[in-house]
Amino acid sequence: MTTATHLRRRQIAASAVLATACAVSLLAPSVPASADSPPPTAAAASTAPFAPFFSSASLFSSSASSGERHAARGSVVSRTEVADLTAAEVAARLERAGIDASQVRYGVRAHRVVYRTRDAKGAPTTASALTAVPANGRRHLQAVSWLHGTTVYRGDVASVNPDSTDRAAALLFASTGRAVSAPDYLGLGEGPGTHPYGDPRATVDAALDALRATRTVVRRDGRTLARRVKVSGFSQGGPATMMFGRALQQRVDPSFRLGALAPIAGPFDLSAFEAAAADDKIVRSSLYLAYFTVAWDRLYGLYDAPGEAFRAPYDKTVETLFDGDHTSSEIAAALPPASKDLFTEAFLEKVRHPTGELRRRLNTLDTTCDWRPTVPMHLYHAKGDKDVAYDNTLHCQAQLTGNGAEHRLTDIGQADHNTTVRKALPLVAREFN
Repeated sequence: MTTATHLRRRQIAASAVLATACAVSLLAPSVPASADSPPPTAAAASTAPFAPFFSSASLFSSSASSGERHAARGSVVSRTEVADLTAAEVAARLERAGIDASQVRYGVRAHRVVYRTRDAKGAPTTASALTAVPANGRRHLQAVSWLHGTTVYRGDVASVNPDSTDRAAALLFASTGRAVSAPDYLGLGEGPGTHPYGDPRATVDAALDALRATRTVVRRDGRTLARRVKVSGFSQGGPATMMFGRALQQRVDPSFRLGALAPIAGPFDLSAFEAAAADDKIVRSSLYLAYFTVAWDRLYGLYDAPGEAFRAPYDKTVETLFDGDHTSSEIAAALPPASKDLFTEAFLEKVRHPTGELRRRLNTLDTTCDWRPTVPMHLYHAKGDKDVAYDNTLHCQAQLTGNGAEHRLTDIGQADHNTTVRKALPLVAREFN
């Protein structure tokens, strides 16, 4: 890639940063709150570092009327059935995934839904999600939003891969009687482009608009979706749970209310997580850090040329590897396992000791728990996790405690990262019932 191209990318990224900083109400409601809507609490209006992403610029940036904008965001482009399972088939699927199936009560019908949303720069785009509903005949359904973990290959998400843990998570929640919205995020599944890994606005937009699309799908089947939404997510989906939960509590859409939060094994202290990856102190350190680096360069401009961050010969290939079309196995085979062999020492030092714009962006992801949820809040993690250290959840817990938030923390024990979610999911499903 030429230096001119990189300079242009950095100009675009700088413009996006300026637009975010200067805007007036990023996630403010687009329509007036209903008469029975209580005013936001003082905690919801927290001035913690994370708050500007949810109090600066109108959520709907087009010049159309409020009603027209609301209709466009989250509107359904297509719906494709991907599963129609009996309760016994759901139970068998969960058991194959290593997930306790004792709570399964109903069969499940699931669809891949393509819906309208906006990209990380605010331009109109589409994304996909899995919606799952119970085959129980009930007309009014409680809602769950499930937010998945780090995924590099667009075909591994819940709406596409029937064997994914995220598909199993949606089946579990739906089989207990809930309607499930499981966004693939931008750039994954059937969404165009590349995934803006960890970008706060893109994360919230994808989850919110997927929820709106799920409501439309449910209505088309003659059913209704409850206003209160219970949110859970794993790994990358842990901070996503807290970001989306905060937006719901701040009345990002007055037709929804936050009902409960249950993040699982999230990297809530992203600065420490990336620094640990730079020092090769976590499993798959080079892959995690490379995904972060490439995605954030696309978003914010971390380097002028790949050679500033990546050693030769990887500087010529690493950006292409994270295009959404390569599997994690393909990427792992193409990269050295250690960060010290993939990255330049100068770049690793920037990650260990971030300054300027990188420091500011990381701080936003370090403070996703720095507010006071007013709903049941339960953290899940395992001290045996070698991908995302348990200290990340202790970091989240400390921020919640500092804000006076009531919460619980459950240690899953000596489980690895992926086993953590399989063990935690039945606990979350039971709590959400």
